[in-house]
This record gives sequence, C-alpha cells and structure tokens, in this order.
Amino acid sequence: MNRIAPALLAVGVLWSTASQALDREQRRAEAMLQRMCAECHTVGRTGKSRNELAPPFRNLSENKLYDPDFMQRLQDGYSSIHRSMPTARFGRDDAEAVVSYLKAIQEPRKPKQH
Repeated sequence: MNRIAPALLAVGVLWSTASQALDREQRRAEAMLQRMCAECHTVGRTGKSRNELAPPFRNLSENKLYDPDFMQRLQDGYSSIHRSMPTARFGRDDAEAVVSYLKAIQEPRKPKQH
C-alpha cells in the first residue's frame, strides 16, 4: 500500500500540471483573440458583439471547430467574405491554442423544437 500512494500522488501532480497548462494556453489564446478580434466579435463566454454581423465566438458552428482543416486555415490565413474582416494568421502553437479555447467556450446546443 505504501508504494501505491507515491504513484498516485505522481499521477495527480502530472494531471494537475497538464490541466494548468491547458488552462494557461486557453488564457493565452483568449488574450490573443481579444487583441485581434474584440473590436467586432465577443471573444468570451458572455456579451454581445460590437458588430452585429460578427458572431460571438461562443456560438461558432461545430462544423467549423471540428473541421480538421480549420486549424490549417488559421495557420494559412483565415479570412471571411466580410470585407471589413482582416485576415488572421496564426503559428501552429497559437492555432492549436485558439481552437482549444474556442471549443472550451462554446455554448451548449439547445435541442431543436419540433
């Protein structure tokens, strides 16, 4: 039993460190998106976008977030059909952090009413 306790403690520390790293990456991504996008979009979990044509990031479509090409598009330079939206380009680590953050803040989908 004495050998198991240190192993469990080590697993707990590693798990905690991994969780903190993810949280830190998500906070970094949120700050990046605030600098780049908040002029038009709501970046966080609450609030209304300043530009009514700019969707809040918490309401992005699952098709976009879970599209395997989305992260690559962020790296290549993501742009929109809206002329006022500048092209956003991210390095690989930043793109991964942004996708992780965006997935974390999505509002739960409401069941469709029939």
